[in-house]
Amino acid sequence: MSAEFTRFDQPQPVRGVRLASAAAGIRRPDRKDVLLVELAPGTRTAAVFTRNRFCAAPVTVARENLATASPRLLVFNAGNANAGTGTQGLADARKVTAAIAAAGDCAEAEVLPFSTGVIGERLPSDKLCAQAQALHRALDENNWLDGATAIMTTDTVAKIASIRVSIDGSSYQISGLCKGSGMIHPNMATMLAFVATDAPLDASCLDAILATAVATTFNRITVDGDTSTNDACVLSATGAAGGERMHQDHPHVAAITEGITRVCEILAQAIVRDGEGATKFVEIEVVGPDEADCHAVANTVALSPLVKTALFASDPNWGRILAAVGRAPVASLELGAISIWLGDCQIVEHGEPCPGYDEAHADQVMAREEIKIRIIIGAEHASCRVWTCDFSYDYVRINAEYRS
Repeated sequence: MSAEFTRFDQPQPVRGVRLASAAAGIRRPDRKDVLLVELAPGTRTAAVFTRNRFCAAPVTVARENLATASPRLLVFNAGNANAGTGTQGLADARKVTAAIAAAGDCAEAEVLPFSTGVIGERLPSDKLCAQAQALHRALDENNWLDGATAIMTTDTVAKIASIRVSIDGSSYQISGLCKGSGMIHPNMATMLAFVATDAPLDASCLDAILATAVATTFNRITVDGDTSTNDACVLSATGAAGGERMHQDHPHVAAITEGITRVCEILAQAIVRDGEGATKFVEIEVVGPDEADCHAVANTVALSPLVKTALFASDPNWGRILAAVGRAPVASLELGAISIWLGDCQIVEHGEPCPGYDEAHADQVMAREEIKIRIIIGAEHASCRVWTCDFSYDYVRINAEYRS
């Protein structure tokens, strides 16, 4: 049974999902900064959240509500993270969920709150609550782009993705949006993501599908190595495509999982491409005996400030890559097995400088806007890909001026 995956340039509506955005004036008066998502009755939802122990108040409230009820409404705000705000922050988050619930005629536990922005400042909850009625009146299935725009902070582009999965005469729509540009090193398990499908997935398999998708997408990106207090990724299945609820052993679940993973990968890569001050998109692929070791090596290279500044300078200073590989937290690393490529230019062969290394060729590779670094650390039984970007002068400027 083969599946067909159709990617769309424009966001496609998902039956059973409506969105609305508004300008609450949380940080700036001249832009929309609130997103409301309405889910049809019967929608199943799963979510993963940041592992930062200083998790934000909305993360705490969202976890609590998700454990007790099926969400009907999701409310996102940009401009204020409501993190590091203690008991007052929890009260403010609950005040917002209460107002959204009242306007939507549902229980407060059926509302999940999400926030992104400056940490340590009190959430202006009154401004959010004042938009509750207007948000509900503006709900529409076609507001995906407006919704993605409303939750942007230092992002320069709205991030959306849509794929349709066709299999055995059935068709399932998957669409997603996210925000993220800086403070990007998700460990879900400042990024927020919402993905929805009309496939009739049962709650029993939704957590596993989301975990599978996140593991190789959002948890494989890094811009600056900082894990946000507010990271969250939500997956909702409305079931509006029709048919009985699918469990893990349903023949369509594997293809739907792949479609969801593809949407998450598009969104994750979009975050890296829009990394604060980024001028280059970099894929680091490590091949070796063990996936965990491959991930450790790829992550160490991706996080290295020296590697990232060399990428910005278009300087094939490959010793920085070699040094990062050597300090990766891997129990055993056979140096003689290590080979490294910059694009199609081999720089290290069996742990030593490649005899055929061509500096001019390496210069050409480093001048590209998209670069692949491939590393072999031993027997090629497993692999891992991590996506990152360079560090530019603008990264420092953006973060130095973040609260200005």
